[in-house]
Amino acid sequence: MSTDIPDESFTEEPFTEEDGVLYEEEVAPQHGVLGFTIRELLIVAIWLVMFITSFFPIGWSAAIWTQGIAWILPLGVPTVAVFLIVLRRFSPDGIRRVGSLGIDQFASVAFSVAAVWWIQQLWQYIAAMSQTGTSLNIWVPWVQVVALLVLVVLTVFAPIIPGLRDDFRGRLVTLAHRNANPVRPVIARPRPERPVASPAAADEELAAIDDAFVDDTTHDADQPASDESLPLTEHASGGALGTAPELDEDYVPGYARSSRGDDETGEMIGQPFWVLAPTERDVFDETGEALFRVGPEAWVLVIEDRGGSYLVRHDDGRVGYLHDIADITKG
Repeated sequence: MSTDIPDESFTEEPFTEEDGVLYEEEVAPQHGVLGFTIRELLIVAIWLVMFITSFFPIGWSAAIWTQGIAWILPLGVPTVAVFLIVLRRFSPDGIRRVGSLGIDQFASVAFSVAAVWWIQQLWQYIAAMSQTGTSLNIWVPWVQVVALLVLVVLTVFAPIIPGLRDDFRGRLVTLAHRNANPVRPVIARPRPERPVASPAAADEELAAIDDAFVDDTTHDADQPASDESLPLTEHASGGALGTAPELDEDYVPGYARSSRGDDETGEMIGQPFWVLAPTERDVFDETGEALFRVGPEAWVLVIEDRGGSYLVRHDDGRVGYLHDIADITKG
C-alpha cells in the first residue's frame, strides 16, 4: 500500500481529550475466565455476598433498605462501582471515567467509604453495649465490614500484591482528565499602588502660590497708590486698636474656597480673614523652622484655618503655620 493513502480509520476517529489515549499500540491480552480477570471475578463474588446479606436485619434495627436513604453510601455507591467494572468488559469504548477518576479509582473510593461507614456503625454499637451491658446477636454488619475490607485490598492495594498486580500492567497509557491534572500555582493578586503626596510636591504647590502672590503685588505696585493699596503695615498702624482692612477674595491669588461649610461663628471656614495677635508669636514652615514673627503691631492674613493652627502669609509672600492661636483677634 502506498504511503500517500491516508488511514481513513484514523481520520474518522481522531484523538480527543475524552479518549485519553496517548498512543495506539497493540496490547497483549490477559488470561482470565468468562472474559474477566481473577481480580474482577473476586470483586463481583464478594459484592454478591454483600448484596444478599443486606436484606437481613442488622441486629439493632431492620434491614438497611428500610432506613430511608441510609443505603446509598454502604451499598448504593459500591454497587455502581461493580456495575462499571463489569460494563467496562462488555463495552470497552463506553464509560471510561467517573468525573476525573478512572473506574478503578472510583471503585477504590467507593469501597473505602462504605467500609468506614460500616465500621462507624459497629463502633457505635460496641460503645452502647459497653454502657448498657446488653448484647445482641449481630452478624450482618461484621459480614459487611469483612467483605468491604477485602474489596479495598482488591482495589487499593492490588497494584502491589503478586497475582493481582497483573491487572494493572501492560495497559494503554492514558492522559489524565483535565480535572485531575496538576493545579496551577497561586500567587497573591497585585494591589494597585495608591499615589502618596510627597513633601516635594507640597513644596512646589506652596512655591506656585508664592509666585502668584508676588506677581499680584508687583502688578499692584505699578498702579497709583491709594488708601486701598497701601501695605498691610500702614493699614494696621493703629496697632490693636486699628481696623482690619477689608479683604476681597480675589486678593489671595491661587486660593480655592473650602467646601467644609460654616463654623460656629457663622463665618465661612475656607474664606481668608485677618487676625491680630496680642503678643509676638513665631510662624513655622513645614519642617518646624521659624520663618517670621507676628505681633500686635500689624494684622496678618490667614489663608486657611487648620483647626488648631492657621496658615498665614507675610507681606513679602512667605507662607507658614501659626500654632499659637490663643487670644487671637479676628478682623
